[in-house]
Order: sequence, then C-alpha cells, then structure tokens
Amino acid sequence: MRTHTCNELRPEHIGQTVILVGWVNTVRDQGGVIFIDLRDREGVTQCVFRAENSPEAAKLSHTLRAEDVIQVTGPVEERLKTDEIDTKNENLETGEIEVVTLELVIINKADVLPFQIDKELSNEDLRLRYRYLDLRRPRMARNLRQRHEITKAAREYLSKEGFIEVETPVLSKSTPEGARDFLVPSRINPGKFYALPQAPQQYKQMLMVAGVEKYFQIARCFRDEDLRADRQPEFTQIDVEASFVDQDDIIALVEGMLSSMFEASRGVKVPIPFERLTWHEAMDNYGSDKPERRLGMEMVDLTEELRNCEFRVFSGTVANGGIIKAINAKGFAGASVGQIDKLTKTAQEAGAKGLAYIQARDTDRTTWRSPFVKRMTDEEVEALRAKLNIEPGDLILFAADKWEPACEVLGRIRLEVASMQDAYKGKEDELDFLWVTEFPLLAYDEEEGRWAAVHHPFTRPIAEDEEKLVKGEYEGLRARAYDVVLNGHELGGGSIRIHEADLQSSMFKALGITEEEAQAEFGHILDAFRFGAPPHGGIALGLDRLVMLACREGSIREVIAFPKNNKGMELMTASPAPAAPNQLRDLRIKSTAQEKKDE
Repeated sequence: MRTHTCNELRPEHIGQTVILVGWVNTVRDQGGVIFIDLRDREGVTQCVFRAENSPEAAKLSHTLRAEDVIQVTGPVEERLKTDEIDTKNENLETGEIEVVTLELVIINKADVLPFQIDKELSNEDLRLRYRYLDLRRPRMARNLRQRHEITKAAREYLSKEGFIEVETPVLSKSTPEGARDFLVPSRINPGKFYALPQAPQQYKQMLMVAGVEKYFQIARCFRDEDLRADRQPEFTQIDVEASFVDQDDIIALVEGMLSSMFEASRGVKVPIPFERLTWHEAMDNYGSDKPERRLGMEMVDLTEELRNCEFRVFSGTVANGGIIKAINAKGFAGASVGQIDKLTKTAQEAGAKGLAYIQARDTDRTTWRSPFVKRMTDEEVEALRAKLNIEPGDLILFAADKWEPACEVLGRIRLEVASMQDAYKGKEDELDFLWVTEFPLLAYDEEEGRWAAVHHPFTRPIAEDEEKLVKGEYEGLRARAYDVVLNGHELGGGSIRIHEADLQSSMFKALGITEEEAQAEFGHILDAFRFGAPPHGGIALGLDRLVMLACREGSIREVIAFPKNNKGMELMTASPAPAAPNQLRDLRIKSTAQEKKDE
C-alpha cells in the first residue's frame, strides 16, 4: 500500500513519486492551499494540496480533519526557501521536503475526538478509557518503542550469555507466603482453585534441579495488592536463575545486562561495576533500603553529642538504648509553618511522636527557631555545627528512637524535604545505580507474633549464619540477598537460594510452618532437593519500573499499553466485569454434582 513511512523522506528522495499512509495530524488552510501533516508511528511528513496540481485531491482535502486515515500519492519536492520566506522546518526530521499530493484516498473517517491527540491531558481516566487514542501520541508511542528495545536487549544479552528462555505455568498453586493471590476456580475440579503466579520462583528453582542451569523468562506476574504509581496488579519481570553461581556472578551478569539495556534505549554507557552498600549502611546513611543518593542530605549520628542534652526527648531516648540522627536540608530554613506541619505529619505517619527541628536563620544561635534549642549547651550547639556543617539558612531535622525506626522516620522526612525543595530538578539524566547487599534474613512481625522472610522463604543465609538458623537463633540473621537500585527505585532483587532439603526445612520452621504444612504446600521442593539439587541463585528485575525510569516517566502506567487505574480497573474494556451467566452456571452444576457424589 505504501512505499515509505512518514519519517523516511529526505532531500535525496526529491523527484520520486511516493505513496504514504497514516493519520491526519493537523490541517492548515493557507488561502485555499491545504497543508496536511500526515503521521504514522515513525513520524510526520507534510503533504500539500493545490488545485493546479490535482483539483480532485484538493477539493477532497477540504473535508479532512484530525485522525482521518488517508493515503496520498505524489512527488517529493523541496520546501520553498527564498530570501523573503523559508518554509523549511528544522524541528522536523522530514522538514526539508513535502509531498505534492496528486491522489488522495480517504480510508477511514474519524468522529469528533474525546480529546486532542497533540495535547497533554491530565484526566488519566479519560486517557485510559480511550487508550487506543492515547497511544497514538508521540510520547506514548516512543515509550512503547523503548520498552521493546529494552526487552530485546535483555533477551539478546542473556541469550549470548548462554541462558535459554523457558515458560512456566500461569495457572499455578497458591502458597501462604507473599502478597494476596488472584484465584481462578477450576470447573473440572469443583471447590479447587488455581492461583496466578506472583513470581515463577518455585518453578525456576525446579528448572535448576532439572539441569537447565541457565534460565530466563520475560514473565507475567500477578499480585492482589493496593496500587500506586509504580505498582500494578499484573506486571512483567525479567526472571533469571543460574546453577553453580555465587552472588558476584549474578551481580556481574545483571550489571552487563542493564548496561546493554540502557545503551539500547537511551544511548548511554552505564559505568560498571556498580557501587555496593550493605543494608545496614543504606539504612544508616539514607534511611531506606533503596536509597536515593542524588539528593545528598546524608543522615548524621548525634547520639554521643546529645547524650546528656537537657531536652529529655533526646537524652531519654539515648538512656533507653536509642539513637539520635539528623539531616541538614541546606537553604531550607525559610520553610513555612505549613511545610513544617507537613513534615511533622510525615514523621508521625512513619511512627514518630513528633518532629524536632532547628531553623538556623542566621549565624547566632539566638536567631535559631526551634522548640528545644534553648535547652542545648554551647558545646552541643558547636558539635551540631561541626558535624552537620550548619550555615545560615539551613533546616536541621531530627529523629530519636531505636536504630531502625529512627532511620526509617528520617529517611521518609528526607524524601519529603527533597520533594518540597524540588531537589530532583536538573537530575533527570543522572543514573545512580548501586547494589544493596546483606539484608536481614528474617524480620519479626509483632502483630502476627512470628518471624517472616524479608525476601522469600527460599533465600539462603550467609555462610556463618546457617548454623544459627538450624539452631533456631533467628535474631540478626543475614541473607545472601541483593537488590539493584536506580535513583531511589528498586529495579530488582535476588538471592542465592537454599538447595538442601534439611536447611529448607529449618527455614520453614523459622517461619512457623509446621512439617505437615510444609509438605502440603512445598512438598515438591523438599522432594526435589533430595535428588541432587545444584547450588543456584538468581534475580528478578521489574521490567515496567525499569522502562519507566529509562523513559523518565513518573508512573509505570505510562509504559504499559493497557494498564489498570488506581482502583484496579481497565477502563477501556470495563474490566473486571461480572462473569457470563453460562460460566457461573457451569461452575454451579459441577459443584452440585460433586456434592451429591460426596454424599
């Protein structure tokens, strides 16, 4: 049908007769001469309609409007350029030429649009309702192309490294760990359900037992959990597992893959190896296990300096075994009462009783605004100046509690301050990759009154902690786990796995899973580990989040073709929807028949 795309024609094509097809992007009437910007997924070409060239095509062009689908035929000509006028468009790749239309075919007319394709739209639900129109916009089309390039680069890199792609089941089995499952009733097995996989974790470990050795999959995963900007109920991950490897092998593999993916999508060379922080270092310095280091504002420990402070919140915390930490929000002493209130609310939502702060408005401490600074000695004030580099105009924010909650509270405040100061502006092209390692293996759930796996129950403890796990000494165990982080977002997480049945049983016991429950839920894994399971490990990278960051977007919905909204609805098809009556009837008939048989 066409001879060229709408982003293909250049001066070297001048004189050739071409055929273009696409959507009418814009229509301009210049005194009876009609100019059409014709658009396809590749770009835009200007087409001109004049009565002297083709009266029929010119007449028909007056009926065109945005998003009509048309075909034009005609010669390529150079755009007019004289001393008085220059119609060339340097902002358009095809801006030196135009197509003089001799023949116009209207393939399909478009109704009046619910919104303009060439304008940004803040009403996300309207965009999702007409997603097929939204995806015509150049930014969205570019995002889909980048997603393809990133996925292609991952496949090519892993294939080159000897990995093979293996599909695992979508209809699987529900397990007690992790988020809520999506359940699918089985018609032919009444009263029983499949679960959509939260991850292919158990299957890929079975592939290692099967001798596949190097596996990957662009895997669809499903979790029934609350939604946010970087979370969807169905998502895609790049799933990787390998046998006879250690942590350094997986890390090196992923660094090479990410470098190739960002080079393919953004044309940038990512320096490797990435810096590594332990979980303790990340929490201690940034208050997060996915630290955003581009912001600065590292947390400073002031426990010793304020141990005997007359401000009882500080001295009492230290006396009870807690710590005091602070950050310096440079130049933010002028924060409004409303902003301080918002920061206080952030601290309270994170578990603190309130927020201690100092607004250092000038050099003299008597000008400092703070609810407690009058209770501090000159020596304590000078210690703060030195450790926090306090200058006129700075805002100092404190957290006092046990180590982990104090870090978490101040970490939340740090990000809120950065948002208030618009600290991310100008950093859009910075790529700060790093690894966070040595996570806790277990965390105690106060509400449940039991230990829970920080990653998942198949994560291996570090070698010196394995014996403690077997003995039931669960406090402070460290995992052979690792997360890769980019600009404060977790791109993926992985670990070296348990591959022995006895050690896996000890892990289940730590999680409060009885032997009977373990056999019922995970018997296939325990059995498999008794038949020569190799040592293995892997990682899963969130493809949607990775593409979001590569495309400089703020939501993964912008890089998914047909996402759910924040209520879990796919608005274009109005999904989820009630099941068809015949489907429900089939389930009821089968269930009734089974009940009678059981009687």
